[in-house]
Amino acid sequence: MRKVAIVGTGHTEFGSELPKTEIELFCEAATEAMAECDLGPQQVQALFCGNVFGDFAEGQGMIQSFIANELGFHNVPATRFEGACASATVAIRDAFMWVASGFYDIVVVGGTEKATAMGTPLATRTFAMGAEAKYEFAPGLTFPGFFALLAHLYASTYNVPLEKLREQMSLVSVQSHYYGTKNPHAQFRHKEITPEQVSGGFTVASPLRLLDCCPFSDGAAVLVLASEEAAKKLTDKPVYITGLGQASSPRLSAQAPYLPRIRARELSVKQAYEMAGVTPQDIDICELHDCFSIASIIAAENLGFAQAGEGGRLWENGDTKIGGKIPINISGGLKAKGHPIGATGASQTCEIVRQLRGDLADSGRQVAGARTGLVDTLGGDGIIANLVLQAGW
Repeated sequence: MRKVAIVGTGHTEFGSELPKTEIELFCEAATEAMAECDLGPQQVQALFCGNVFGDFAEGQGMIQSFIANELGFHNVPATRFEGACASATVAIRDAFMWVASGFYDIVVVGGTEKATAMGTPLATRTFAMGAEAKYEFAPGLTFPGFFALLAHLYASTYNVPLEKLREQMSLVSVQSHYYGTKNPHAQFRHKEITPEQVSGGFTVASPLRLLDCCPFSDGAAVLVLASEEAAKKLTDKPVYITGLGQASSPRLSAQAPYLPRIRARELSVKQAYEMAGVTPQDIDICELHDCFSIASIIAAENLGFAQAGEGGRLWENGDTKIGGKIPINISGGLKAKGHPIGATGASQTCEIVRQLRGDLADSGRQVAGARTGLVDTLGGDGIIANLVLQAGW
């Protein structure tokens, strides 16, 4: 396969009730990504779009075709991907394969979502559609409930006192909000929080408090992918996708032999590490799926950054901050940056690319010398996609 580089990145503001449509948000991010590498619409050979709830949020299907037309990609193949919160990462993986195979040289890939347009009741109902509808949602299991169960199981499995785990979870949220204030795209860019505010918040699903949970969000993020040869003409700082993996899981009850570990993530990241020829110790920065604070702790262990039952110590010790052993979610993560689910994987990838290029030096959140980054995105009960990105100059 050919080497594939990311040569352009675009990212809208993430927020609540943004005035633009999903199509307009994607086009805004795509225009920025194409301008970054001086790319004209006539050079784009295909479009890949992550989007989950366009039909519910705006009554709009076939979003990919209208995006392609608005951007001037007339009559090119345009495909929509739905993998719950992993939609955009799954789209990136597919786009990579098309370019690596030699079928396309330059493609545009990203995601867009208007979750807050649905309002809280409908958004809660539609998000729950990412779980198993007959046996999980019917008795009332939503995603806060899903991760609350994992938190209790984690505490009992690894003999971590629940109060101790709550303290560790609060540190996850506090760090995310701290870095979110340094990200101009973040939904909560004006809101630092304290551990006391987390622990004092109302209970969403025990032991999760409000500030343990990511928000509903609107926004878009887009990337330009190119073959190595095409990339040389478009940028002097290519970032290569050197490893990728994807795996899936059944409904939660069928994952019982592995929980609270997420087996699909362990399999997916193993694929990505082996393809890239790296280990967890080689990763300089990671954007992982922190839809809930407990999800961060579990993911850090699944990805190989800590032993089972010890992930929370990474945040206690400051290992996840800039200057620490493995900086995690320096963008603010889903928790503070926001979580427009169809766009999240592209947003995470955009952040890693900009970190590896050194673009964030003036932001107060640049990880100095970062050359290898990891993206981790979880969808539904366990669709996991992982990407290893490496600076290529």
